[in-house]
Amino acid sequence: MVSYTIRRIGLLIPVLIGMTLVVFSIIRAIPGNPAQVILGQRATQEAIEKLTQQLGLDQPWYIQYFDYIGGLLTGDLGQSIRTGAAISKEMTPYLAATMELTFFAMVIAIVVGINAGIISAWFRNSWFDYLAMIIALIGVSMPIFWLGLMEQYVFSIKLGWLPTTGREEIRNPVDSITNLYLLDTLLQGRFDQFVQVLKHILMPGIALATIPMAIIARITRSTMIEAMESDFIRTARAKGLHMFWVVYKHALKNAVIPILTIIGLQTGLLLGGAILTETIFGWPGMGRYIFDAISYRDYPVIQSGILIIAAIFVFINLIVDLLYAAIDPRIKY
Repeated sequence: MVSYTIRRIGLLIPVLIGMTLVVFSIIRAIPGNPAQVILGQRATQEAIEKLTQQLGLDQPWYIQYFDYIGGLLTGDLGQSIRTGAAISKEMTPYLAATMELTFFAMVIAIVVGINAGIISAWFRNSWFDYLAMIIALIGVSMPIFWLGLMEQYVFSIKLGWLPTTGREEIRNPVDSITNLYLLDTLLQGRFDQFVQVLKHILMPGIALATIPMAIIARITRSTMIEAMESDFIRTARAKGLHMFWVVYKHALKNAVIPILTIIGLQTGLLLGGAILTETIFGWPGMGRYIFDAISYRDYPVIQSGILIIAAIFVFINLIVDLLYAAIDPRIKY
């Protein structure tokens, strides 16, 4: 297991380096000069050229690339062209916001999706099975931006139950410790703020959870049906075990590998694909951070943001692979 883990981590290095090269090349193809964007349309050509030299954008692309890689090797993600701040510090609250939203959405998707799939398989071809699979199909097909707007219309405008946008109450800001506001409010014993933060994250979390929840439900149903038709399940039922324990202890344990794979993939996808949800709900996450950087042609921010998301995605899949052996002893590395 240890040698396999070390080998997999070693393989991550060329993957991430290749990813930086692809991203570096693509963002240089974006039309426009960052210096022009920063200085505005009325800037003189002399001022634009001077700022371009200061930013090092007049150097050949390969020199810029190796300078960027050299900084990464020392733990330096670079500086933002637009703000001049260190990206590692500037990015932290945005990354924490996206991770909090993503994991909140995945908790909803896992709890609802797995149980819906299990019950559908348990009561196969029942009214609940048909209803759950129809809802899952709608969930996969429903555009997130439409669902988000409908949530805002119903729960914010019509009912007034939940805030429309943002991450916290402006008049009652959270004293950040970890930049994970749900955790920070609990650590400080501020349960009033916890409720406020929960209200802010509820709508974007549900909107973001819709697609993975539907996928998890469908995969769980398929794998559970296959597991429940196995001989060991018939043996367990013949021994007189309660059906609840047969389903949740024996069948689920043998059906969990494909489910775990989907959970890992969907978690990684949500980390990098939450930009629509963050835009609709004004959530200050990585999606909005990278989108604003693209608008300003802030190359270092775009590169570093995508690199961090890709690295997290890869490590999540590594953790999933390692969990296979922990769950199923028949799997050896």
